[in-house]
Parts: sequence; structure tokens; C-alpha cells
Amino acid sequence: MTYNTEQRAALLAFLNENSDKTFSAKEIALALKGKSISKSSVYRNLAELEAEKKIKRVSKSGSNESFYQFINNSECRNHIHLSCTKCGKIFHLEKTQTERLVNEVEEAEGFAVSMGETTLYGTCRECSDAEKC
Repeated sequence: MTYNTEQRAALLAFLNENSDKTFSAKEIALALKGKSISKSSVYRNLAELEAEKKIKRVSKSGSNESFYQFINNSECRNHIHLSCTKCGKIFHLEKTQTERLVNEVEEAEGFAVSMGETTLYGTCRECSDAEKC
């Protein structure tokens, strides 16, 4: 059973305001420290939100921790995500590019891609440009 508590509201607000990033449970608990939300409440609510498909859990190369991103909208569910391994920002692949890529994979491999669940990792334009300087 899900309860709409102040802690849950604070967690959802934080995730919604930062939907272009992923956070570990520890990072979320630290960010919400002043909101009187315990670590156990963070973990419990993250599990509930994941079951409700309002957030997704992702892994990052070189880390044993799970990271969470807010996806409680159709925009996230209908796009492939691009994740910058330098700055950690999450971007949506343009809709037409997403459709083209998904169609090509489905035609060539007979493989149905779960768009909202798919993340491609690399370096964003800003981080690439910063490396060139």
C-alpha cells in the first residue's frame, strides 16, 4: 500500500526537479537531509516508486550502487535516454531519431526495444567541447 506522506512528496519533488540526472539512494538521502526524511524512508519510497514505474533504476559502469531517475511522464517512456559518463546528465534522444533507431533494430534483428528502459552511454557535447579546450 502506498501512502502519500510529506517524505514521499519531498522525494518526488526532488526527483521531478532533477529529472535530467540520476542519483544513488545515498545522494538522495543527503539532498533531503533537511526535509526530515530518513534513509529507510528513502529506500522504501524508491522501491515503491520503481514498482509504480515512476522512476527507473540504472547501473553505472564501475559502480555497485543503483542510481534512480524520475520517469513519471510520457516523454521519458517514449524516448531512448543518453547518459553522459562525464557530467552525469541524462538527455532524450530526439523522437524521430529514436523511432528510426528502434525501427532499424527491430527490422534488422527482430528485437523489440523498450524505449523508456534503454540508455546509451557516452560523452555529451558540452563535455566533449570542454575536453577540446
